Amino acid sequence: MRIAAFGFRSIPLAKGAAGADKFALELFPRLVARGHTVIAYNRRYPDVFVDVDEYKGVKIKTFKTTPKTGFDTLLHSLKCTFDIILNNTADIVHIQNGGNSIWALPLRLFGKKVFISQDGVDWKRDKWPWYGKLYLKLSAFLTAYLPNQVIFDNVIAKKLFEERFNKQFKFIPFGSEVEAGTGNTDILAEYGIEKGEYYLFVGRFIPDKGLHYLIPAFKNSKSDKKLVLIGGSPNPSPYEKQLLDMANDRVIFPGYVYGNDVNTLMCNSYCYIQPSDVEGLSPVVLTVMGLNVPMIVSDIEENVYAVLDTARKFKKGNISSLTEEINFCEDNYPQMLILAQKSRERALSVFNWENVADEHIQVFNS
Repeated sequence: MRIAAFGFRSIPLAKGAAGADKFALELFPRLVARGHTVIAYNRRYPDVFVDVDEYKGVKIKTFKTTPKTGFDTLLHSLKCTFDIILNNTADIVHIQNGGNSIWALPLRLFGKKVFISQDGVDWKRDKWPWYGKLYLKLSAFLTAYLPNQVIFDNVIAKKLFEERFNKQFKFIPFGSEVEAGTGNTDILAEYGIEKGEYYLFVGRFIPDKGLHYLIPAFKNSKSDKKLVLIGGSPNPSPYEKQLLDMANDRVIFPGYVYGNDVNTLMCNSYCYIQPSDVEGLSPVVLTVMGLNVPMIVSDIEENVYAVLDTARKFKKGNISSLTEEINFCEDNYPQMLILAQKSRERALSVFNWENVADEHIQVFNS
């Protein structure tokens, strides 16, 4: 098959990367390894881009876009759509993010098979202004009816769409495996931390992720460890400054970290915390599960589906509840390690990238 893909930021990963980028990084090379050709459309921002033409057999094509949140996706997707149509770069188009559903119409009119990956209920995300949420609600209708198929990575969002639009959609979860680390722990020394002496979060600094709960909850806890927050705002944001102002000298902001370094930070953390208000099926949560690391997550449906009974959970948005769970982790660490082992067993049996690739090929062929 000739496959084109857009809707993510870039592969390999760069500043501002999120779950869609991790998904692209894992899936597309596996499609190439199975004999298909894939062209992936990267975004070039004024200050961030990856200067590559190929990644693990995936052909990379890069188009400039604006740094303005929301409009960057629309502009880039417009350019990708025209390139696919004018240059006939593919027969099958895989689009991430339901906000891009509008582009399924011209692509299908020109004979392309279009598949959209929907990772959650986008209009619930606090990062969007009112007009962004309105657009995403309208896009949900387009998502349901314009593409050949919609692929959901979590059963909760799939059920919501099926009930709203009276249609059946496909469910394919993310994988959990990561490449084995090198064993090099220099990254710990670089940030002045030691194995087992820090809590960890990895992701974008946007309100959806709940970091404004995590920082005060950690400060209120009995822990004398450090809190390491990997990532940053995808674009300049007052929210990031708010987080910096909340922090004390035990909260560390290393910026964006990728590859073996971030896996090393996960493996050596005391506990990983995912305080999200809104998520799809989080690739970071699945990765942490596969690495046998204790974890605390918010009790939103998507997180509960991922971890079931293999991690500690706190009430979404509740600082006191999160503080209690951090204190539980401090007082009952042997129990946390038992949960982590159960979590790893669940991850490797239920969430597998090789199966994800095979299932996508089945959907594309259907």
